[in-house]
Amino acid sequence: MSRFAGRHVLVTGASRGLGRAAAVAFAAEGARVGIGYRSHETEARETLAMVEASGAGRASGATDASGAVGVLLPFDVRDFAAVDAAVTEFAAGGGLDVLVNSAAALRDGWAAMLAPADFQEVVNVNLTGTFHCCRAALRHMLVTKSGAIVNISSVAGLRASPGQISYAASKGGVASLTITAAAELAPRGIRVNAVVPGLLTTGMGRRLDRDVAEKRRAAIPLGRFGEGAEVARAVLFLASDEASYITGQSLVVDGGLSL
Repeated sequence: MSRFAGRHVLVTGASRGLGRAAAVAFAAEGARVGIGYRSHETEARETLAMVEASGAGRASGATDASGAVGVLLPFDVRDFAAVDAAVTEFAAGGGLDVLVNSAAALRDGWAAMLAPADFQEVVNVNLTGTFHCCRAALRHMLVTKSGAIVNISSVAGLRASPGQISYAASKGGVASLTITAAAELAPRGIRVNAVVPGLLTTGMGRRLDRDVAEKRRAAIPLGRFGEGAEVARAVLFLASDEASYITGQSLVVDGGLSL
């Protein structure tokens, strides 16, 4: 399957976790992939190698002028000027068809104890960073009157998540940003949707204490944590032409946790 042959896709937070899984999956289906990351250069280069290997086996697909399938893009989503420069650099290699906002920060803590600076850091990355990337991408998508944006929210933004007030607030904000942007941009041919993961074997799920992890797993109807590749498939669906009549939606991929 080559749903993204000839397409140019930028994924933030792609050095590891869900962002990496999505980047590799897009490359396998024909896309040229921008690998956005802030500080994990070693991991980002590992993602680049995986993207190039995944893209090498496809029948056809997009590349830049040098024939590369993947492009490393170091930037901080909190800095709009840096975001805009990186997006412009990537788009200069062939355009920008899809943006996936996967960059995220996590600072757990109870409301009465969480440092205000930690709360603000999470909001700056998860919510403001998502806006920055959308804003920069739209400079290019509005010209072509086409494009798809997929934001990564979380079940923490849909239900109470004690001890994660900053993360929950930021991800709830991403869900609201998604529906408002979708309403504004639909007349201009741009779709905006969100994927809402539950607990995964990557990211936060890997850092849980074993006893806590078992309790969380027991609350999931499907009885297990999700895999990054499973959520990536939902991301690719919403970004593809198969979802051409879907916008402003949040697709929950959580094994039934939010039921």
